[in-house]
Amino acid sequence: MARLAPIRLAGTLAATALCVVAATEASAQQDRSIVLNQQLQLGDVIAGQTLNVEGATGEVGVNVAAQGVTLSGTVENGELELSSQQTMRGNTSATTTMTLTGDTQGPVNATTQARGTYLGAGAYGADLSIDATQTVGPSEVTASSTITGSSARLIGGASVGVTAIANTTSLGASGSRVEGTVIQNSAAGVRASNFAGTQYIPETGEFISQSAGNVVTVNSGLASSQDLTIRQRQSGDQVTASTSANSGNAWDLAGRARATGNQALLYNQGGSAVVTTDQSNLSQIQTASRVTSYDFGAATSNAYGTGNEVSIGNNDRYLEIDNSQVNSGGVEVSSTFEGAYGYDAYVAAEAVGNSVTGYACSQCDGQMDVTNSQTNSGTVSATAATTVRGSGRSVATGANAIGNSATFYVSRPGT
Repeated sequence: MARLAPIRLAGTLAATALCVVAATEASAQQDRSIVLNQQLQLGDVIAGQTLNVEGATGEVGVNVAAQGVTLSGTVENGELELSSQQTMRGNTSATTTMTLTGDTQGPVNATTQARGTYLGAGAYGADLSIDATQTVGPSEVTASSTITGSSARLIGGASVGVTAIANTTSLGASGSRVEGTVIQNSAAGVRASNFAGTQYIPETGEFISQSAGNVVTVNSGLASSQDLTIRQRQSGDQVTASTSANSGNAWDLAGRARATGNQALLYNQGGSAVVTTDQSNLSQIQTASRVTSYDFGAATSNAYGTGNEVSIGNNDRYLEIDNSQVNSGGVEVSSTFEGAYGYDAYVAAEAVGNSVTGYACSQCDGQMDVTNSQTNSGTVSATAATTVRGSGRSVATGANAIGNSATFYVSRPGT
């Protein structure tokens, strides 16, 4: 459990000067919050929901979440010192099964999430100092969603998302300084799958699956700054994301899948950003998106996979990046579409061993100091396949495979 350190005030002092000093120290203590967190989960955490709905006239909403250990909190004004150690040894599983018969008039909105560990912290007009370690595995982190059969008529469209992540750290700040270290270790197999069998979708139907071993996101703005060290290790057997979106007749159907071994996404505004990232992935990364529709208006199949990914942006003048990435796991990405008669089909597959992007603001006299080291020894492959058996209006398709990708630039805000 999180514990706040007690604040002890100095006793009564005879000398006036000493009283002033004691009052100043007490005020400083009151402005500083200290959280010492230690969490250990040994057993499995399982969440599941089954729906059998016929002829719904309104929205069908589903939210299923399984989390091994979680810590969240915010601080306003002053300072927060956060020390956290989270460990998940059991399996984490979240499942959703929907049987939808007749006409579902309203939209289908479903979210299924499985997370091994989660840490969320925010600082507003305050400084955040963090020392966090997250560990998952050896175990399984799995999330799945299924729309059974092939007779569902989703008149109001659908938005179905599935997420599986072993370790997550999410930090937000405004008018604050964020500094410290985040260490993530995952020995888990991480898997997300999303299947939909439908007959008719005359509105937008979007089905997304995403999985990751380790994820760190930091978003700080309004005169903020960052000084962070991030270390991520993914060593489970696989990190997989699979989406299969199918319909007899769909007006605007999309299937998307994304799998990443390690991911660090940071954005800062109003001050300097100094970041050290160290990522290593040993897992096999597999991503597959499959979309089928006999009659279609617009159909999209998009798949993306990467061993290690870093994106750091500073909408101010100074950005310093020290990046190291090693990927020895294979990255295999496939994207397919099959249809008979329709209009527009878009199919894309992208696979990357290591990826880093850094950018700063040109109108702020932006400067970057970058040290980058990337090593990829795993096989990287991307395949895209499109089949239109009758007639169609247009087809746009692409497949890209890259061993190491590094992009650094200075640009105006919003570009």
